[in-house]
Amino acid sequence: MSQTIVAVDIGGTKIACGLVTLGGEKPVISKVEKVPTDAMAGGEHVLATVLAQIKAAIERADEPPVGVGISSAGVVNPRNGDITFANELMPGWGGTRLGTEVTAATGLPCRVLNDVHAHALGEARWGGGRDAKSCLVVAVGTGIGGAFVEWGKIMLGAHDEAGHIGHVCCPAAAGVPCSCGATGHLEPIAAGPGIIEEYVRLGGDAELPDGTPMDGAEIDRRAAAGDENARAAEARAGRALGEVLGSMCNMLDPDCVILSGSVAQCGPAWSDAMSEAFRGQAMPPVATTPIVGGELGGDAPLIGAAENFVSSGYAEVTD
Repeated sequence: MSQTIVAVDIGGTKIACGLVTLGGEKPVISKVEKVPTDAMAGGEHVLATVLAQIKAAIERADEPPVGVGISSAGVVNPRNGDITFANELMPGWGGTRLGTEVTAATGLPCRVLNDVHAHALGEARWGGGRDAKSCLVVAVGTGIGGAFVEWGKIMLGAHDEAGHIGHVCCPAAAGVPCSCGATGHLEPIAAGPGIIEEYVRLGGDAELPDGTPMDGAEIDRRAAAGDENARAAEARAGRALGEVLGSMCNMLDPDCVILSGSVAQCGPAWSDAMSEAFRGQAMPPVATTPIVGGELGGDAPLIGAAENFVSSGYAEVTD
């Protein structure tokens, strides 16, 4: 029996809201609309925008939705839908009783999970990990996040914090400050901004010809064209990620690793360095673990949010 869920993905720059129908051969996503988050306006403003988008999606639905599934930036308590922490990119979002507010405004039951966890759940159940019993999902873009999914359930952790692979110690990042306040973490050197910073440090252009700041896509194009600074910047990031992935596979032994995000689309300078470093760190039994690309793209968190509503993505949260 199919059922339709209002699915929402709340990020630092945009909010996507649409309808996901589950119960068929595969999820069907429809009537998705996107609006700016305007995160710097504060948590109350973001909440008002989310509620307005959900109500509009309910109006667009051909049949009454059974509930609301939400993927949100920040640390989420999936038991009650509270946002327990959000960084400076979403001021005032931490402390929002999101699940409670949505139910009060719509009359529909609501479940909330972290956005990276939602992405991972979507990929694990319907994307690159659908045939695997376990997978490590890592999203590499402006930041780096991850989740370990086994038998369709996400590892949550004692503080609801499991999966922060971007904040794992990395030898190549020794002494490099991280946004979390520590030093030596993977994210500052392996995420997109770290690649740009390294490219400029090596002597590459800080700006594009039109005067706008250098971006990762242009660095990747230059790497493909033979720019040695671009190739070196991408290789440094790829090696750092590969070393950490090898270490994580030594500990978790997943059936596969799923990589998504803009950085994961980089060319051979990045991917070859990542693969070589992975093999250098992985113990022999796990050295052949497949590293595959995500298949769902931007649909993954919407599908994951809907899936979590219908069947909890966490062993700690009962249906």
